[in-house]
Amino acid sequence: MKKYDAVIIGSGQSGTPLAFKLASKGWKTALVERKNPGGSCVNYGCTPTKTMLASAHNAHLVKRAADFGIEVGEPSIRWEKIRERKESIVKAFRGGIEKGIKETPGLDYIHGQASFSGKKEVRVETEQGEKTLTGKYIIIDTGTQPTIPPIKGIDETPYLTNLDIMDLQTIPDHLLVIGGGYVGLEFGQMFSRFGSRVTILQRNEQLLPREDEDVAGEVRAIMEKEGIAVHLNSQVEKVQKENGTITLTYSNEKGKSEVTGSHLLVAAGRTPSTEELNLKVSGIKTDSQGFIKTNQWLETTCPGVYAIGDVKGGPAFTHISYDDFRFLYANLVEKQNLPLEERLVPYTVFIDPQLGRVGLTEREAQKSGREFLKAKVPMSSVARAREIDETKGLMKAIIDKKTEKILGFTMLGSQGGEVMGAVQIAMLGNIPYTTLRDTPFAHPTFVESLNNLFSSLE
Repeated sequence: MKKYDAVIIGSGQSGTPLAFKLASKGWKTALVERKNPGGSCVNYGCTPTKTMLASAHNAHLVKRAADFGIEVGEPSIRWEKIRERKESIVKAFRGGIEKGIKETPGLDYIHGQASFSGKKEVRVETEQGEKTLTGKYIIIDTGTQPTIPPIKGIDETPYLTNLDIMDLQTIPDHLLVIGGGYVGLEFGQMFSRFGSRVTILQRNEQLLPREDEDVAGEVRAIMEKEGIAVHLNSQVEKVQKENGTITLTYSNEKGKSEVTGSHLLVAAGRTPSTEELNLKVSGIKTDSQGFIKTNQWLETTCPGVYAIGDVKGGPAFTHISYDDFRFLYANLVEKQNLPLEERLVPYTVFIDPQLGRVGLTEREAQKSGREFLKAKVPMSSVARAREIDETKGLMKAIIDKKTEKILGFTMLGSQGGEVMGAVQIAMLGNIPYTTLRDTPFAHPTFVESLNNLFSSLE
């Protein structure tokens, strides 16, 4: 049994920087990882997907070149080159993390499957045998994995998830996608631009269920204009493969229907990676979905054991995981004893055009019962969007009627995530919407369109 000041299970975007910081402060630290360091973001999330989405975006621009007076012909998709570029970037990012782990004094990296064997005792199954670790503090950062819905025949049918779809040897002829959330839309549009036929089946009444109806409706229109088939309120009941073809049987208000394709992507949500941790031994409680329950200090129901990142539920974003690290470090090392207050959560869905949002939606503002104002303009009224012929989408803001403070902002448009960041800063500074309305931003930029947006209230 080896004793540590801190044992961190999982090397995601919370666990890895926490391990570096604790070790740099003289804490004897163990970092346990069963796969590759860097978590989902580096290995099969943000880094590889956004790299490949960049290739898809450029393919789309080439196809549109004639709209700008440039004749180039139909692009030739070199799938192996796209994959090679993705792999080189992933390896570079992962290599940087591995180098940091090796060069950090006081940090032990252990590759293997961890599980609790006592309240604050962790057993790790490695290739060299079993190791037992104890620590003053145990931190869980095991993240999530794709949810596989209980559909008849799915266990007998080859399917893809975000873990392996980017490693296909060929581009799908017809990609069937179960799920109309972030993952399904990003991959669906990506492969459509690479030349695949794409069909998306969404069980909800709209794509991106957490967004306002008008925003989700605009997203659907964008997808369908690019030739992607979208079926809403559609529950997949059966999956089967015959003669190299995958058939989905689904039902909606029109009754039962079938659609056939060459490949199936399951993008039906995320499940916490907690099953193999043997949490009951330590008295750590989870919710009905398996996410670890924590208090306002990120402490689990076992004193001295903490959960950070996606495994605890809540917003599943890299930047939120990293913020968990900053928060926990401030409490464990700097002894600030700060409770985790409600955070302003920004995010971007990297479809094209981007969907950037921060704060409340109109629907959430209505449910809150507060008095609010709404500003909304189509991207077709934005000068910069018209100049570069990127007029799809809209901008929308929710403002507190009494204080004039911005409660929420959404931009579905080119560089939507970047403009959202500017509004987020204003929200953090409690700047009233009138300041953004009257500020002389550089012309012609997308940020300048905030003048138009907030003037639309008048």
